[in-house]
Amino acid sequence: MDDKYRVPAIERAHLILKEISLQPGRLKLIDLSRSLNINKSSMYSLLLTLENLGWVEKDAGETYRLGRELSRLGHAAVQQQRNLNESFHKEASLTKLRLGESLQLARLDSSEVLYLAKEEAPTPVRLASGPGTRLPAHATALGKVMLADLSDEELDMLYRIEQEPFPPLTVHSITSLQALKNNLAQIRQQGFALDLEEAVLGFSCAAAPIRNSEGKVIAAVSCSMMSPQWEQKKQICIEEVRKLAHLLSE
Repeated sequence: MDDKYRVPAIERAHLILKEISLQPGRLKLIDLSRSLNINKSSMYSLLLTLENLGWVEKDAGETYRLGRELSRLGHAAVQQQRNLNESFHKEASLTKLRLGESLQLARLDSSEVLYLAKEEAPTPVRLASGPGTRLPAHATALGKVMLADLSDEELDMLYRIEQEPFPPLTVHSITSLQALKNNLAQIRQQGFALDLEEAVLGFSCAAAPIRNSEGKVIAAVSCSMMSPQWEQKKQICIEEVRKLAHLLSE
């Protein structure tokens, strides 16, 4: 993100909430001021605002813990994810019948893909991509189609501590940030991403983004299959995955 768009007060509030979450009911204003290097006057204003919003609560001993409003927001986020998972299983089960191949739902977690759900087709060889599995985003169609929603500045921030070359999963994996950016530019134009044996040798994949009501990418769906099937089903796979992503978008 360009520095001119940053809001320092929000960044400080984020750091305060994170610090309190690690030590609930143990930190006073002075402790937070020292650990985060924020002067007491500013810390007082930030904590008072967070308290008024219900994001933090002050205990009798003048220590802080996360507030009920954060619990409500967290519950809403979990419920939203549960609803997406349920919708995925409902719609993807029909897509799976038409394609005869497995489908996955995932979200982006920093520079990794976190798999959330899977509709497994009865194929001879199955990918280890069940819920909870993580893979590097740069090496998967799911990851790339979600990374394509980020700007070049956001990509630079995301990968600024990464060592190049990126760790390859196969000989076909992208290994540099510039190569990734070039691929993402193409993905933005076409509206879907491909993984041609970049994550697993012998398997190819197509992925499409799921968007919220503001058009922001919040997750993605993909279909993976062995290369012989890919040569026969490539076009219908892309079409079906894009239809599925559209159905799951708000």
